[in-house]
Amino acid sequence: MRLRTSSHDGPGFRRVRCGRGFRYADTTGEPLTDAGQLARVRALTIPPAWRDVWICPWPNGHLQAVGTDDAGRRQYLYHEQFRAEQEKAKHEHVRQIARTLPELRAEIAGDLAGRGLSRVTACAVRLLDLGFFRVGSDRHTRTSETYGLTTMLREHVTCARDRITFSFPAKGGVETVRVLVDDQVGTVARALLRRARGGDRFLVFHEGGHWHDLHGDDLNEALRRLSGTDVTAKDFRTWHATVLAAVALAVVDGTARDSETARRRQITRAVREVSHYLGNTPAVCRASYIDPAVFELFDQDVTVAPALTRLGEHGDFGRPATQGAVEAAVLDLLDGSRG
Repeated sequence: MRLRTSSHDGPGFRRVRCGRGFRYADTTGEPLTDAGQLARVRALTIPPAWRDVWICPWPNGHLQAVGTDDAGRRQYLYHEQFRAEQEKAKHEHVRQIARTLPELRAEIAGDLAGRGLSRVTACAVRLLDLGFFRVGSDRHTRTSETYGLTTMLREHVTCARDRITFSFPAKGGVETVRVLVDDQVGTVARALLRRARGGDRFLVFHEGGHWHDLHGDDLNEALRRLSGTDVTAKDFRTWHATVLAAVALAVVDGTARDSETARRRQITRAVREVSHYLGNTPAVCRASYIDPAVFELFDQDVTVAPALTRLGEHGDFGRPATQGAVEAAVLDLLDGSRG
């Protein structure tokens, strides 16, 4: 289907409360009676709680519905084909970023030996890369007392020998514990925890005679500067989710994938494992993070298992499990899926 651009500023259908249900008005305000249009509108499954609902009058509009949720936020429902195209473009973008990670990591290693803002942002980027953190939002911290990497407090972080432990309420109030091992980050973390001033935040830097909090915008700007491309913290989580899923499926025993039902079960298990690392629900993890090509290839009995076997024989086990040669194997797998 060829999609057309649609906008909620243009003509559209309206949803009107009617008893316990709804009725719909067409672009002229008259009752919508066309059976085909009514079936399409109902199939959108617009949440009942949405107010001020606008509905696209065209079946092929890229934007199908807009409404306001209980929190006063505008919410959007896009055409399924448009969402699929956007997801495909997103994962291709993430693959391109993954190819730049070796150079980015080398830059970070150098900056971690520096001072000031560059050292703290390098520490934050390394933590994103190792710990799958959300970047954090000042607004969410104020309104719900939940934390991400840039909003974490010193009380959420402890260092013992070579281990750095983060214990904090993450998005949704989920109590989260992450334990990382990294010599360079450990050195920076201990210095940040020992400082006499600079407030309660963990990630701060000293510049111009004053202490400053590191914010999400600072971190994303540093990512773009260091990588030379449009990369965000979420891209890290998306890439690592894909790698973790690919590895989880690669270690599935042959007898556990010899039927469609068995493969569905293993995919569900892999998604659940990845969601544990990311701190998302399995549904969100599968829909928004893991590249679906990993599942499509698994259905064809194509995984990174051969590469993992070779790494088992000659691998550098001192590197984090989702980096280096494992990532290269996943990239090769995904590139091969494009023919």
